[in-house]
Order: sequence, then structure tokens, then C-alpha cells
Amino acid sequence: MSGGRLILGVAALSLPAIFLRVTGTHTGTVTDTAIFGLAIVAAAFILAWAAEAAEVDISQALAVAFVALIAVLPEYAVDMTFAWKAGQDPSFAPYAVANMTGGNRLLIGAAWPMVFFLFWRRARVPVMALEHGHAIEIATLAVATLYSFTIPLKGEIALYDTAILGALFVGYVYVIARAPTEEPELIGPARTIGMLPTYQRRGSIVLLLLYAAGAIFASAEPFADGLVHTGVQLGIDEFLLVQWLAPLASEAPEFLFAGILANRGRAGVSMGALLSSKVNQWTLLIGGLPLAYAISSGGAHGLPLDTRQVEEVLITAAQSAFAVAILASLTITKWEAILLFGLFAIQFAIPVEQIRMVIAAIYIVLAVAILLRQRSEVARLLRLSRRTIAGHHDELAAEAAD
Repeated sequence: MSGGRLILGVAALSLPAIFLRVTGTHTGTVTDTAIFGLAIVAAAFILAWAAEAAEVDISQALAVAFVALIAVLPEYAVDMTFAWKAGQDPSFAPYAVANMTGGNRLLIGAAWPMVFFLFWRRARVPVMALEHGHAIEIATLAVATLYSFTIPLKGEIALYDTAILGALFVGYVYVIARAPTEEPELIGPARTIGMLPTYQRRGSIVLLLLYAAGAIFASAEPFADGLVHTGVQLGIDEFLLVQWLAPLASEAPEFLFAGILANRGRAGVSMGALLSSKVNQWTLLIGGLPLAYAISSGGAHGLPLDTRQVEEVLITAAQSAFAVAILASLTITKWEAILLFGLFAIQFAIPVEQIRMVIAAIYIVLAVAILLRQRSEVARLLRLSRRTIAGHHDELAAEAAD
């Protein structure tokens, strides 16, 4: 199937959901939820293709961040819907945190190991190296992770968290936007769009983004409601359904594209995109929740966290700390990838409070041990980050060559 026909075919998958939303038609809770979920997945593919094609017109570093941000917009939409509803009905507050923490943990615990093992299968090398330019993502994630440990202590995600984390994300984008432009290597539908003449390409990108955004806007609220009602109807824990199924649906295209890139020998680029995605989710996504909650509730209060949400944020922060420690050397090894996946799989399979707390402690102990053992690598990472912030990209390239 050609790229153009594939784009049209995937776009058509969103039409039933748009029809249901516009006409107010209902086919049943489970069926409606599946239709709206399919629309979100389809829209996520369209967003990712359009954003990837935009690499032709902007710097590769900024394009990677843009692709990462666009690819998780469906998750943002679902999460903000829960936060908005929580402002009017506090019973929805746990679901906003569930979706956010689930998405973050899936990204590190499943997507990162997937990329490594695809790389290992192709190269048969036990260590995967990242480009020096990714030091700024790791440093930004480190700052966001350190700050995230304050959230469980407060028992809420406050409005000033929005300002701090939002400023961190804006600063990160500002820095990478100054990176030099490189010729992109597009594949599939993104290549079809990217090869169009300039005005047709840009027009197509805008139209695709608008269509996908419309499909997401039409589907996010009924999908969020449907997940909760589906859990009740099928006797499944609604919290777990929102925490794992919703992010899996919204991030499926990102997982797929990361896998395709890694399988084609571009594991470093793939890992860079996932790392950028983690940065925006651990800054912008968290920061957006109290803002949506405050506007909806008409007050200036942060999004409250109960005991379970405090635990979920803590284990997610601990996992992020472990991930930062691993990547401080700008490499990831086979055993580190196994640990990332294994610890995630245990908490996923056994969603028990005691297990979560034990794993959180293991993450933190391992992170501290790795950082202490690799003090020189941490110093090097900080040096590379400072060069990136200062715009010394020629020095980065020279050090990478050495």
C-alpha cells in the first residue's frame, strides 16, 4: 500500500468516532469505548507521520522533540480530560494521575528495553551508545526527576509546579531549537508527505494535524468516560484500566515508530525520540494537570493526591531516577535494559502496594549506586549539557568524533 493510501485508510478509522460524537449515537459502553479508542490510535499515527515529515523544515533536534510532543498529544488529551472532570467531580482525580504515571512507566519500562533489544538483535553488541547531543535531554530529565520527588511530599500537584515544570520544558525546547539542521531520513507515509513540494508539504502537514486534533478532541472525553464505565461493567479495577490501557492505546504509534527505527539500524535516533517524549511527559504533562483542574474547579488549588496516587508518583519518580542514572554515561547495556523491563514487569503483573514500595526503593538504591560508580561520566554529561546550552555544537561534534 502506498503512503498516501495508508494515510487515508488510517484517517478513515477515526470517522466512526466522529460520527458517534456529532450525532450522539450510542452502540453500547464497551463498543463505544473501543471505537473512540481506535480513533485516538489512528489520530496518533497521523500526528506522528505529519510531525515526522516536519523534519524537512526544522532542525532535527527540534523535530525529534516536536515528534515526541505530537505523538503523545492523545495521552495529553485523555489525561487533561480526567483532570478537568476532577475539578467538577473529585472522584476523577485518581484517574488523571493513573494515566500520567502509567504512560511514563510504560515508556521507560517497555519502550526503552524494546529499542535496546531490537538494536542488540541487529548489531549483536551488548552496549548501545547515544549521541552526545542527547546529554541535554538527560540533564533536563534529571532536573525534572529531582523536582518530582517533592510532589509526593506535598500530597498534591500544585499550580506553581505548572510554572516550574513548564519553564523547564520551554528552556529545553529553546536550547535544542538552536541545533543545526540535518537531512532527515523519513520512512513510510512520512516520506510520502516529506517529498511533496514545499507548499503542498506544509499544507498537507497542517491539514493532517488539524484533522487528527479534531478526532482526538471528539474522542478524548467519551473514551475517558468509557474506560471508567467499562471497568465497572466488566468488573475490572477502573484505576488499572485507566493507568495501563489508555496510555498503551495513545502511545502505540510511538512504540511502533521507535521499533521501526531501531529495526532499521537507527536505534540511537529511536532512543532519542523516546527520551524526548519522556522529558515532555515528565514536565509538560504533569504541569498541565493542576492547571486543567484549577480552571475547571474555578479555584486556585492544586490537583489533590490520595495515598495511592502519592505511591504511584513516588514509584514513577524512582523509575525516572534509575533511568537517568543508566543514561548518564550516554549508553545503555543489556543488563540495564533487562533490569528496566524486569522491574517494570513485576510491578505491572503484581499491582500490590508493598511490591510498589519495594521496587521504588530498589530503583532509588540502584540509581544512587550507579551515579556514585560513574561520577566521571556524570561530570562529562554536565560538561556536554553546558556546551549544548552555550550553543557550542562544533565542540560536541569534535568530542563525539574523538
